[in-house]
Amino acid sequence: MARNMVYGINDKPPFLITILSGAQHVLTLFGSTTLVPLIFGPAMGMDALQIASLISCVYFGMGVATLIQTSKKLGSGLPIVQGSSFSFIPSVMTVIALYKAAGADVVMQYLGGGLIAGGVILAIVGYSRLVGIIRKVITPVVIGPVIMAIGFSLAGTAVQGNAAKFWPASLAVVILIFLFSLVIKNKYINIFAILLAIIITYCACLGLSLNGVFTPEHPAYISLETVKAASWLRFSSVEDLKNIIMPWGMPKFGLTAFAALLAGFFACMIESIGDYHSVSYASGVDDPDSETISRGIGAEGLCCALSGVFGSVGTTSYTENIGLIGLTGVASRVVVRTGAVILILMSFVGKLSALIATMPSPIIGGAYIALFGTIGAMGIQVLMRADMGSQRNILIVGFAFLMALGLPGWVEQNQELFMSESYNQVLHTIGGMVWAILKTPMAVAGVCAAICDSLIPGTPEERGIDVKPRGI
Repeated sequence: MARNMVYGINDKPPFLITILSGAQHVLTLFGSTTLVPLIFGPAMGMDALQIASLISCVYFGMGVATLIQTSKKLGSGLPIVQGSSFSFIPSVMTVIALYKAAGADVVMQYLGGGLIAGGVILAIVGYSRLVGIIRKVITPVVIGPVIMAIGFSLAGTAVQGNAAKFWPASLAVVILIFLFSLVIKNKYINIFAILLAIIITYCACLGLSLNGVFTPEHPAYISLETVKAASWLRFSSVEDLKNIIMPWGMPKFGLTAFAALLAGFFACMIESIGDYHSVSYASGVDDPDSETISRGIGAEGLCCALSGVFGSVGTTSYTENIGLIGLTGVASRVVVRTGAVILILMSFVGKLSALIATMPSPIIGGAYIALFGTIGAMGIQVLMRADMGSQRNILIVGFAFLMALGLPGWVEQNQELFMSESYNQVLHTIGGMVWAILKTPMAVAGVCAAICDSLIPGTPEERGIDVKPRGI
């Protein structure tokens, strides 16, 4: 298990190395963390300035979350970065569909309320050590279909919703990602493959836009007017600092929105438990004990609740940054916390968020194709820890994944069956919660796989219990 670490978890590197290594963590998470608000903003009808504000809120929320998670008292104490979670995307899309007609601010208020309520519950599950009981039914046979459902169910968002608007830009991003991550053998280029691909394609589209080749009606057109109009500092006075808290208004608590987000919390918990083991392995320390995992999950809940207060999105641990530790040999907790502070400072730079908000949807679509496909494939990788030569596991995984892809569409089309006007208020509310859960692919995958895996007899080896991961 030992790694050739340059700096261990408790080491304090020299100041310059600490700053540069912290900045590298920020650059590594930058693309994925930024893409999540770039999905949600347009989906809920935000304009460029609103998207810029959401991006700033996300940077601030993720910086605070990382500081909490790396605390040995409040969090796991592991050098693990928190970022905006892809696991919440299907759930949030359900919330957006429910409240989009009322405006983006209202959607964010319901999202904030759901994150606060769900975050409090997850914090209780973690800090009370109930997570130890839940872990018994979370095996690779359950985790695999859930992660596969997260990635592959977003194919429509990646292709029809974004990439298909202008295929040349989207395919350019995909080709560059493959080139930088697989063909060119340079560890720094490999680390920043997605970021480099997006920047290069963005610069090409910007050049074509400035030279009149792309007109304002073109899907890949870029205008810098909002960047010019944005202020350098997001908060120019002490009075403005009040907007850090609940920037979209007072959170609203709706049971349907809460139920939809529960699926995201479940997926994040599964993902994070695996990440705690992976980051321990990458850092050259022993596997996390139950106390560490409990604090980590508790911190995840606390961070999600604070994200709701800060007007941000759901947070979870980032696998990309675990890989960075394995590549660089720098596992210092101080370095990761420095990166968190840099992220918080970035949230105050108004022009940076405004610039990112100008990203055309075809470019985002290209990144989605690579990222969502990778997430889905990671689910297959998790299944490798179980015995996939077993007919038992093949049937369970196949059933869970097929239901995840097929059932949500039927549920969405039959909303009246779950929320009929003829029902009394209690049944209507319960039906709405069930509808929101069954409309989310990863929730369906998790429920189906967990029930089957728990009820159908199988050996620990067959189910992949206590099987060590094969590297990072």
